[in-house]
Amino acid sequence: MAATNGSGGAQIVACDAGGTMTDVIVVDRDGSFAIGKAATTPGDQAAGFCEALDEALGTPGGSPASLAAIEACVYSGTSMLNALLTGTGRRVGVITRRGEEDIFLHQRSRQSWAGYGHADVLHHVAHHRPDPLVPRRLVKGVEGRIDMFGVEAIPLYEHDVRTAVAELLDDGVEAIAVCLMYSYMNPSHEQRVAEIAAEVIAEAGDPPVTLHLSHELAPIIREHGRLNTVVLHAAAAEPSRAQLLRIEAALHGRDYPHPLQVLLSHGGVADIRYQRLHESTFSGPIGGLLGARYLSSVTGVDNWVCADMGGTSFDVGLIMAGEPMIDREVTVTRRIFNLPTLVMDTVGAGMGMFVSVDPLTGRITLGPESAGADPGPVSYGRGNDTPTVMDCALICGLLNPRNYLGGKVVLDVDRALKALREQCADRLRIDAHDLAEGVLELVASSMREHIRTVLSTRGFSAADYDLLAYGGAGPLLMAAYTSGLPFRGVVTVPWAAGFSAFGAAAVDLSHRYQKSTGIIVPDGADDGWKAAMGTMVNAGWDELEARASEDLRAEGLSWDDATVVPIAYVRYGGQLEDLEVASPVRRIDSAADMDALTDAFEDLYRRIYAQVATHRQAGFQIFDLGLTVTIPKVKPHLVRRDVEGPAPPPEAVLGTRDVYHGGRRQPATIYDMDALRPGNRISGIAVVEAPATTMFVPPDHHVRVDEWSMLWLTAGDQT
Repeated sequence: MAATNGSGGAQIVACDAGGTMTDVIVVDRDGSFAIGKAATTPGDQAAGFCEALDEALGTPGGSPASLAAIEACVYSGTSMLNALLTGTGRRVGVITRRGEEDIFLHQRSRQSWAGYGHADVLHHVAHHRPDPLVPRRLVKGVEGRIDMFGVEAIPLYEHDVRTAVAELLDDGVEAIAVCLMYSYMNPSHEQRVAEIAAEVIAEAGDPPVTLHLSHELAPIIREHGRLNTVVLHAAAAEPSRAQLLRIEAALHGRDYPHPLQVLLSHGGVADIRYQRLHESTFSGPIGGLLGARYLSSVTGVDNWVCADMGGTSFDVGLIMAGEPMIDREVTVTRRIFNLPTLVMDTVGAGMGMFVSVDPLTGRITLGPESAGADPGPVSYGRGNDTPTVMDCALICGLLNPRNYLGGKVVLDVDRALKALREQCADRLRIDAHDLAEGVLELVASSMREHIRTVLSTRGFSAADYDLLAYGGAGPLLMAAYTSGLPFRGVVTVPWAAGFSAFGAAAVDLSHRYQKSTGIIVPDGADDGWKAAMGTMVNAGWDELEARASEDLRAEGLSWDDATVVPIAYVRYGGQLEDLEVASPVRRIDSAADMDALTDAFEDLYRRIYAQVATHRQAGFQIFDLGLTVTIPKVKPHLVRRDVEGPAPPPEAVLGTRDVYHGGRRQPATIYDMDALRPGNRISGIAVVEAPATTMFVPPDHHVRVDEWSMLWLTAGDQT
C-alpha cells in the first residue's frame, strides 16, 4: 500500500465512520491507497471526516488540499443505527388504521422471540418484549379500509385524519409516519392522509413537521416491519441526512464537484438525496463484505469468511460464489425492519472491551462495555482507569507504543500494566503478563466459536472457505482465532484498517426496489392464466422502473446508462419462505415467459436444497417483486505486481522486540508491512506493523506475500 501524493493523483475517497474511529481511504489512479484515521465526532461528523481525509491526503494540520480531481466520494457510517440503538432520533407520531393503535404492543409474533437463543425461545413465557418503538399516545387510528385486493372497502374518514394530526402536533411531534393496511396494493388512502395532514400542519403554523408514507418508503407486505421501517426513516434517516449534507458542504468547500454518495445496506451506492435514505442504516458493518466481493472478482477466490474486528465488536459475514448473502428483513434491537441488508453476524469481542474480575465468581469478565475512542484504553492516558483488551495486547508487546495510529498517539505501557495488575492480576494472585496473555486467548476463543457457529448453523464447513481478516484489530489475533479451523487459507491485507472504507469505494451506483403483490400460478394452469398473471408481474415491474427512473433523474443520472434486472420472489404454494430469482426475461409477455421464470426458480431451488425437494405439484406463489438498477462508477484498481524473492528487503526489517507469548518473553522480529514485497516470506515469531494495524505471527507460523500484496498466514510446515 503506497501513500497518495497529495490530492493530485487521487481519484476516489471512501469513508467508514464507526462508533470509535472514522477511516478514510484515498485511492490513486495507479491503484495505490492511503488511509487516514481520526476519532469519530458524533456531534459534527464532518470534523472527524475531514481530519481523517487530510491524513490520508498527507496534509494533516496544513492547508486543505483541493478535491477538484476526485471523481467519487462515498460515505458509510453508523449514525442512524446509533440513533436507533439509543432512542435519540426525532419525536415521531404514527397514523394507522383504527383498531391498530396498539400495533407496537401486540407487534408481530416473530418479533416477540427475535434475538433470543434456542433455549430462551422454548421458554417463551419468560420473554421480555422490546419497548414500543413509538409511545402509545403518539399512535392515532383513522377509519377507512383498503382490502387485500386493493379495493376500497370502507372510505377514509377525513375528519379522523384532521383530529389525529392536530393531536400529534399538540404533542410536539417532529415527524408523522403513515402506515395503512394494503397501501402497497392501493395507496389512495395514504395519499389523501398526506394531503389533509399538510393542510393541518400549514394551518397550525408550527415548525415544519415532515410526513413519511409507507407506500413510498417500503411498499412491502408484512405491516409491522413496514411500519417499523417508516418510523426508522422518520426518526433517524432524515436527521442523518442533515449531517451528510454538512459533510458534502465541507467537500464542496474544497472544490469537490460531485454529490456525496452513501453506501446502502444491500450493497449499493446512492446520492445522499436518495428518497429512501433509511436503506443506509446498516451500511457501517457491510463495507468489508463488498471489499471481499471485489477481491473475489480480482483474485478468483470465490468463498470468503469475512472477519472484521474493531474496538467494540467482531463481525462475521460470508461471500459465497463471489456474492454476499442478503436478507430482506433485518432484526435490530429485537425489532424487525423491512430492509434488504447484507448478512453480518456480530458478537461483542472488540479491542476496547473492559477487562474486570467478577466479584462473585472470581473469573475474568470481558465487556460488554467498551472504552471507545474517548476516553479510550488506559494506555491513552485520557482518564479511563479500567483495563481493556487493547491494553493487554500492549502489555504483551504485540503493539508498538510509539507507532500506534502512525505515532499520533503514544501509548503508556506502564499505566496499562499498573491498572491490569491492581484491578485484576493481584486479586487473582497471578502474574499480570500471564493474565494479559490469557485475556487475548479468551477473546480469540470467543471469536473462533463465533466463526464456527456462523458456519455450522448454515450447514457450511470452513474447509470450503478462505478467511479474510480486516478491521484495525483484525490481523492482530488472526492466528489465534483461526487455530483449529480448517480454512483453505487465512489472509489479510495491508489496508486492513480501512478495508470497510475500501469496500465502500469498490461498488457501483445501485438502487434496489421492492413491491408486494399477490400472484399465484397453480400446477396445471393454462396459458391464459399464466399470461394474466404475467400481466400483473409486468405492472409491478413497470411501477418499480418508473420509480427508479424518477430517482435517477433526481440524482442527475442517465437511465440510458443503467443496467436493470427484474426480480421475483418465488415460493412453492403453501411454503413460508421464498427465493430471490433474477428473471431470465425482461417482461412476461407469454405463457412461455412465465414458465421460464418458474423454471429459473426451480433450478435455484435444486441448487440450494436438492432435486428431491422440488414440488411443482404445489404450484407457485409470487408475493413480492423487485428490481435492481446499477450504473457503473469508478472503483479502486488493484495492481498485480511481479513476484520477487522470499527474503524481505533490508528496509522491511525494523529490528526486534520482546513479546510475551507462551508464558514467557520471546524476541520477535519486527517488519514494516508496507515495505514487504510480493514473494517475500517471513516466519514467526514476528510482528508485522503498519501505521493503522498490526499482525502477530506466532512460532511455527509463516507469512507469504502474494502478487496482490495480500499476506497469507499458514501454520506448521506449510509455507
